[in-house]
Amino acid sequence: MELSASKASKKVVVFDYGFGNVRSAERALARAGADVEITRDFDTAMNADGLLVPGVGAFAACMRGLKEARGDWIVGRRLSGGRPVMGICVGMQILFARGIEHGVETEGLDEWPGSVEPLQADIVPHMGWNTVEAPADSQLFAGLGADARFYFVHSYAVHDWSLEITNPTMRAPKVTWSTHGKPFVAAVENGALWATQFHPEKSGDAGAQLLTNWIGTL
Repeated sequence: MELSASKASKKVVVFDYGFGNVRSAERALARAGADVEITRDFDTAMNADGLLVPGVGAFAACMRGLKEARGDWIVGRRLSGGRPVMGICVGMQILFARGIEHGVETEGLDEWPGSVEPLQADIVPHMGWNTVEAPADSQLFAGLGADARFYFVHSYAVHDWSLEITNPTMRAPKVTWSTHGKPFVAAVENGALWATQFHPEKSGDAGAQLLTNWIGTL
C-alpha cells in the first residue's frame, strides 16, 4: 500500500530517551512520508516540525529516562509554542498527571489531568488487535472506518477523562475510546498534542494512514 503525506518533506524527530521502539517508529514514519531522525539532541528535537515520543515498559522508568534526557522540558517548551508532539503507548501515558503501578504513584508530565491505572479486565495485559470509537470529526482517524483495527500491548490505561474546558474560545480535545474489560482512552487530539495508547507503527495499513494524517497537519 503506497501512502504519502500531504507535506511529505516535514522533519519528524523520534525522541530517543531509551524507552521505545524507535526503529519501528522510524520505519513507519518514513513510510508515511516524513523525513525522520532518531535522536535525543536538544536542538534537533526542539526545531523539528514534529516530535514523536515513544514509550515501552514501566511508567516510572519512562518518566525517569525522559527527565534525564531533558525530554520533559522539550515537550513542555514545544507545546507552549504550539509545536506538534505525539506520544505513543507509555509515551501517551506519561502525558497524564500521574501513573499508579503496584500501588506506587509517579508524577507524569501533567499535560492532561487523570491517572494511568491497571486495566480493569479479566485478561491482562491487553495484547492484540482492537477497534476504537473515534469522534466523527477526528483528524487523526480520517479516512479510517469503524472496523479499522490497531495493535495494543499494555496493562495500564486511563479510564476516566476529566479535562474540562471553561474558556469558550478553546476547542475541547477529541478523545477516542477502546474497550478491554472497561472502556479506556485510546487516543487524544488536543491542539498541538496528539497521542495513542496503541502502536500505530505496528498497526499495518491503518497505523500508516494514521501517521500520514498526523504528518499532514505539521
